[in-house]
Amino acid sequence: MARRLGWPIEIGGGTYAGAMLAAERLVRNGVNALVSFGVAGGLDPAMRPGTILVPREVLTDAERLPTDQTLGRRLGTPSPIILFGADSIVSSAAAKTELFTATRAVAVDMESGAIARVAARHGIPFAVLRAICDPAEHDLPPAALVLPDRHGAIMLRRIFHSILTQPRQLRSLPALAANAMAARRALHAAVTQIRAHA
Repeated sequence: MARRLGWPIEIGGGTYAGAMLAAERLVRNGVNALVSFGVAGGLDPAMRPGTILVPREVLTDAERLPTDQTLGRRLGTPSPIILFGADSIVSSAAAKTELFTATRAVAVDMESGAIARVAARHGIPFAVLRAICDPAEHDLPPAALVLPDRHGAIMLRRIFHSILTQPRQLRSLPALAANAMAARRALHAAVTQIRAHA
């Protein structure tokens, strides 16, 4: 989806380490700014699936990393919210509540923190465009914890294995699919709007 913007794209595979490597590849190839694009998990109960985020800063365990407001305005309407850049999946509603209480970050993902650090290291602008997928009150089923490969492809065999070995999670998968579709529609609309104003 992000390729429609015409910008250089690298896929981090949904992990902190993968995102850092992808961002470094982009910098080596001469980009002059970095954007973290994709979905995020809700921490604030007010953040519903499909909500678009253009946060003012990314918080990690070690530091606060401000986003570039000029770049953020190209992506949408920046808002005074915080995104937490985690290095592992925050999968349970209880863990999301605990993280929200501790940080006041409204959402979490595993790539933005790494990308923000690469941007800071190289002194280039950085911004985030993410859509909420799983809301704060939802536990992620085990199948949703199967990360894509390093090219961003869904690992269907591992997902099917997870479902076969833990069939009770089937009840939660329709809601997750609906949330993912809402996030995808929101990102598609955001990309269309960015292209229209380019």
